[in-house]
Amino acid sequence: MTTPAVPALSFERLVIAIGQAHAELAAQAARAVNTGLTARNWLIGFYIEEYERHGVDRQQYGDKLLDRLAETLERKGAFRCDRRELYRYRQFYLTYPQIVETLSPQLIVRLGASSPSPKHRIVESATPQSEISASPLREALPSELDIPPQRLMQSLSFSHFAELIPLKEPLKRRFYEVECLRGNWSVRELKRQIASLYYERSGLSSDKDKLADHVQGKAEQASIGLGVRDPYVFEFLGLKPQEVMYETDVEDALLDNLQEFLLELGHGFCFEARQKRILIGDSHNFVDLVFYHRILKCHVLVELKVAAFSHENIGQLNTYVSWYRKHMMTEGDNPPVGILLCTQKDHALVEYALAGIDNGLFVSKYLLELPKKEEMQRFIEEQLAAGAAGEANIRHRAGGESKPGKEDH
Repeated sequence: MTTPAVPALSFERLVIAIGQAHAELAAQAARAVNTGLTARNWLIGFYIEEYERHGVDRQQYGDKLLDRLAETLERKGAFRCDRRELYRYRQFYLTYPQIVETLSPQLIVRLGASSPSPKHRIVESATPQSEISASPLREALPSELDIPPQRLMQSLSFSHFAELIPLKEPLKRRFYEVECLRGNWSVRELKRQIASLYYERSGLSSDKDKLADHVQGKAEQASIGLGVRDPYVFEFLGLKPQEVMYETDVEDALLDNLQEFLLELGHGFCFEARQKRILIGDSHNFVDLVFYHRILKCHVLVELKVAAFSHENIGQLNTYVSWYRKHMMTEGDNPPVGILLCTQKDHALVEYALAGIDNGLFVSKYLLELPKKEEMQRFIEEQLAAGAAGEANIRHRAGGESKPGKEDH
């Protein structure tokens, strides 16, 4: 096979050609990953539904099926297969049966091994039997409102679908699908518009086009970068959260040094997790650093914000601390505590979150054993100063080794 002839390139055209090739193939790779992940989750939902209906030993598990399945899949290393996610996958399958049309012939054959007539089975309504069988009733929409399933699969990530699945009313869900596709919304934008009742506001608006233009004009669009950083995607690719979740190199370096700093204090910190993923409702959250304190016998959560203090920051940390108190405390544990570090150019602010701790003796011991606020503030200021000095040094080297002029004195 011969390479196609390429017109003579100028340097400018060379840069343009490479940039186009990069953008097109990066987008193609991102779509392939998202499509594979979405198909995987849909298939999981299909198999669960098929087993619930026709499994030869399904009576042994009953309402505990998802719990047992989640435990077994976790031991086998399957990601995002806890009980809540398995239920979500099944709802995905029931809500979007048309995705079967996007599957490869090989996957269709595999479906046939579980179901003599998969395409017929897939469009049937589920018969409520237990929690796992509960699903919204599927209502037929006018054919003119149909969206080709291939377009849904290519344009929406599974995180988009995860926001759409809970919408019980088919017309409402289709409205957000259309608007999401039209504006190339990010997941965050879709979530924001659902929360702001865009559908309901549109129904009440006398000038729907004007409202739509206003919303689309301000909407955050999805990008390749945002898609690849999707928590579902990076776990699908076998990446660890800390490999992709940092917002800036500054935050990355600060967390690296902060982790070592707390361990070297010798106050009893035992490192447990970094960028610890926790599921609160339907929202995935990440705690920067999690330690277990062997003296206080409690979890210590650390959140770092490369920004000034805000009440939203302390509210977020308190939410994490409260979640740990409810879900992670075991017998003999004391309530968890949180440390919030906020940075500014001239100073660092340290806040401790007690999250409802009402034991005076424990609070006193906590204040004694945890690093003093002054220590934490000094650490942050030193790290910021070192970072600023490093950046200045890099800029100086980049500008050459010439002697400073008068304006530098």
